[in-house]
Amino acid sequence: MITQVSLRALLSREGRRDPNPFYAELHRQGPVCVLADPAEKFDVVVHGYDAVHEALRDPALHVMTGDYPDRRGSSRWRAHPALRVLVNSIFFTEGPDHGRVRRLFGQAFSARRVAALEPAVERIVGRLLDRLAERGAGGAPVDLLAEFALPVPSDVVGELLGVPEEDRDWFPRRVRAFGAILDLGAGIWRYQQAADLAAEELTGYFADLVAKRRAEPRDDLVSVVAAAQDPHDDDPNDDDPNDDELVANLLTMYNGGFVTTTHLIGNGVRILLDDPAEKARVLADPVRAEGFVQEVLRYEPPTHFSIRWAAADTEVAGVAVPRDSRVLVLLGAANRDPRRFTDPDTFDPGRDEGQPLSFGAGVHYCLGAVLSKLEGRIALPMLLRRFPDLALAGDPGERTTLMLRGYESLPVTVS
Repeated sequence: MITQVSLRALLSREGRRDPNPFYAELHRQGPVCVLADPAEKFDVVVHGYDAVHEALRDPALHVMTGDYPDRRGSSRWRAHPALRVLVNSIFFTEGPDHGRVRRLFGQAFSARRVAALEPAVERIVGRLLDRLAERGAGGAPVDLLAEFALPVPSDVVGELLGVPEEDRDWFPRRVRAFGAILDLGAGIWRYQQAADLAAEELTGYFADLVAKRRAEPRDDLVSVVAAAQDPHDDDPNDDDPNDDELVANLLTMYNGGFVTTTHLIGNGVRILLDDPAEKARVLADPVRAEGFVQEVLRYEPPTHFSIRWAAADTEVAGVAVPRDSRVLVLLGAANRDPRRFTDPDTFDPGRDEGQPLSFGAGVHYCLGAVLSKLEGRIALPMLLRRFPDLALAGDPGERTTLMLRGYESLPVTVS
């Protein structure tokens, strides 16, 4: 029997604050459910661990490319700069277009190149810990997100891409505005104008940076991808990315490269501060940080969902998914599947039950996953060793988003 459900509880204020009771109820209904109300904008919800893994690898289930609204007779998305950027990026392309961009950008995120970044990550973390000590001297409250969790990955991915250090403080406000339209719910459309303005500003920035690196190359990813494209070659059959693709992917790589890791660090610190025993274990054994980071990604992932549409009839976990169905894939629910994880609502860095699905699976598996884990594994133990008395200095507030899920601020004292 196929169960019908509604997303209203998940999209309520309470559901956004804590989606896990809703996920637990979904798991009681099976790994896949259907949505009966067309107003909910989805036809199928996939939430079981194995079913999510299957859906993300199903060639019939596509990311929301521009083809989908076009097929449904709506091309309004083309009027919005933010949506045009997303559709041109690796996150929302399929087939050969996706493959050639992934090959070009993937070279920067190989396991070998990421491992080689470890000394640079340690230097960046050390420098930011010095700044945190200065700003938190004498017990003054300091925002750990603004002063540490955000600039660590921003500086790392900035070094990797080639974004000058003096420019990096310009990004967070625009990145937040751009990212707000990625969440679930009709209310996100009120953020569209701000996202479009941010997209125009970010696009202009990266277009200028590509032009500078093309004229004066450096040892960074922007120079590499700029050199891979011949701006005078108009052959539509070659593999060179065009300017729109280059800029869209640099923009989304930079944004995605630090926002998710910011929330990985922020969510992880909050767990440590709420659990002194776990904090003591990570402090005593830095090797434990690797399991801790993986469990943070399972227990409090920065990304709770992905969206697909069925380009052809298919099925997931035995449930029929007709052509043109809109599919909500709940990564956060898959990470709490009791069929996969023992006592899934318990935080346990020692568990050995497989990878969480926080970075996705299949051809759209996150390019920056290895780098994000490395940053968390280095940053958290270094933070605790430097500030063993780290403590909350106030209420960090609620988390009400399911995409890019984390705190707006995290007030702490470091001494």
